[in-house]
Amino acid sequence: MRIAAAIATLLIGCAMFAQPANAEGDLERGKRLSYTCLGCHGIDGYRNAYPSYRVPKLGGQPAAYIVAAVQGYRDGLREHPTMQAQAHSLSDQDLEDIAAYMATLGTATVEAGGSEGIDLEIAQTCVACHGRNGISVAPTWPTLAGQHEDYLIHSLNQYRNGERTHAVMVQMAAALTDEDVKILARYYASLKGLETTEPEEE
Repeated sequence: MRIAAAIATLLIGCAMFAQPANAEGDLERGKRLSYTCLGCHGIDGYRNAYPSYRVPKLGGQPAAYIVAAVQGYRDGLREHPTMQAQAHSLSDQDLEDIAAYMATLGTATVEAGGSEGIDLEIAQTCVACHGRNGISVAPTWPTLAGQHEDYLIHSLNQYRNGERTHAVMVQMAAALTDEDVKILARYYASLKGLETTEPEEE
């Protein structure tokens, strides 16, 4: 019953916070603009200096989520000095174009929800927004499947300690123990999905 109630609450939250997909960006312009992004996100295993964790994989991530995430840095809702500096230099159209290009890199499936069953009880509450196989069910929600384990741990801990604010995620993360966070991160990292974004060959 507790899990069912949590899922119902998260479904309502997802509906409230989901936004329509952004207009399609210009892929060619996005390719030119994304060279700076690929300086970190295009290097397999590249790590953030402090705290140390691998920068997130973006290959296969929905374009609309990439836009929303970078806007979060630009608007001060997400903290990271390098990302905030980069975000402030980008216009809305720049974001659309970069996200459109970055989302084409990698080969992750985009089938919302997928066909696999969740075999981890603690992940049942994540299904409503992040899909049964960790593939996002809405364009502005992140895909978790295949993401770096240490990045997922870092992100969940940011929601737990108030460094990142999002009504649904803060509520969900508040109930997690340190061990829960590790189990969830290990689980989603093990699924087939996101890839390191490697630039196309010229």
